[in-house]
Amino acid sequence: MRLLERMRKEWFMVGIVVAIVGAKLEPSFGVNGGPLKPEITVSYIAVATIFFNSGLSLKTEELTSALVHLKLHLFIQIFTLAFFPATIWLFLQLLSITSINEWLLKGLQTVGCMPPPVSSAVILTKAVGGNEAAAIFNSAFGSFLIRSP
Repeated sequence: MRLLERMRKEWFMVGIVVAIVGAKLEPSFGVNGGPLKPEITVSYIAVATIFFNSGLSLKTEELTSALVHLKLHLFIQIFTLAFFPATIWLFLQLLSITSINEWLLKGLQTVGCMPPPVSSAVILTKAVGGNEAAAIFNSAFGSFLIRSP
């Protein structure tokens, strides 16, 4: 009985373990073109769902007032999608003269060009008392901007 209670309490961790074991046993289930269609479900549906849920927690007034801060949004998008990747590129130029593995540098360059994860951007902004509505908008806008063809 205690094991069942523990599993109910730790349902999320149990779910993670089940997902990992399932992926190990049947990896073709989650590949591009597979039954889960991750090229659609992860790239668009999951991201849209996260932003929708984040938006539900905001008051309409907060969201509409955040949308009019065009200078703030422009600054955040330029910093995230231009300044930070350029800074990482310069840093990688310095690292390239060292003996660091070339593939590690390519991985750092790739990560440096990605927008911040949705959860990090919103949760950390909320934790420090920042403008949560602006964080949600910029995180959503940046993510969809990067994913557009």
